[in-house]
Amino acid sequence: MSAKKKKKKTKLVIGIVIGFAVAGAAAAPLFMPKGQAVYKEVSAENGDLSSYYTFSGTVEAKDRKIVRSETAMQVEEIKVEEGDAVKKDDVLIETAAGEEIKAPIDGEISAVTAEENAQVMAGAELLEIVNYSDLQTSMKVDEYDLKSVKEDKEVNVMISALDQEVKGVISSISKEAANENGVAYFTAVIDLEENEDIRAGMSAEAKILNEQAADVPSLPMDAVQFDSNDNPYVLVPVKDGQPKRKYIKTGINDGVHVEVKEGLAIGETVVIPSEEQPAAPGGFMLPRPEGMGPSGSQGGQ
Repeated sequence: MSAKKKKKKTKLVIGIVIGFAVAGAAAAPLFMPKGQAVYKEVSAENGDLSSYYTFSGTVEAKDRKIVRSETAMQVEEIKVEEGDAVKKDDVLIETAAGEEIKAPIDGEISAVTAEENAQVMAGAELLEIVNYSDLQTSMKVDEYDLKSVKEDKEVNVMISALDQEVKGVISSISKEAANENGVAYFTAVIDLEENEDIRAGMSAEAKILNEQAADVPSLPMDAVQFDSNDNPYVLVPVKDGQPKRKYIKTGINDGVHVEVKEGLAIGETVVIPSEEQPAAPGGFMLPRPEGMGPSGSQGGQ
């Protein structure tokens, strides 16, 4: 065989080998086993958990008084303006008959309705006084949550606009429920600690402790799954590499971690299935447990 023919043959063989390699690479994803999932491992850890009830409301002044005329009269002189700070019994208005109308509370003049030299009837609104240093918030409490709300109980109140938490005390709870859209709720009034940054009208959210658990095994909430009967379980790794179910008993959760009362000890490892995806170079994927859907949800039994 001539050198020229050998060279052509060599090129042909190389071309065939490269062709098979490219075809194999292109076909690899098509023959990759389906129904596989990537898992991450987590261990049960010792921790303290707390759960809370949360109630929303609006900051309001505890003391707000509208000063009215007791009899028909003529306003002679108004001694205050809107925004003035007054003390109880300060003179606010003098009448043409020489009578004095005094402040019923400490506070700030929020509005002046009366006009000098005007004739007013009995019961007419003259001005309004608000004590902005003594604030409270009212919360709607569902009848099923009422057991957690007690008078004189201390609570934490988040003032959203200030991104600040302040202390509060439940001062009163309504004796009768109001009905809204078929739901019965009670009104709890929370007195707030004095804070010059808080303004009436700001949104507030009260947190009231519901349950606590100290030094207990806990897992991230996404590690716990439920079967068709709502029984909680976790996936534990085994020697053959295929995770198996292990049923547990759960307790309270704080929205991130959940207490494990039975079925798992501190330090034990479980696996959490993530979304189905190709294995990374050098990595591996475990077979998905039988009966599990693509996101780790429960499939048929």
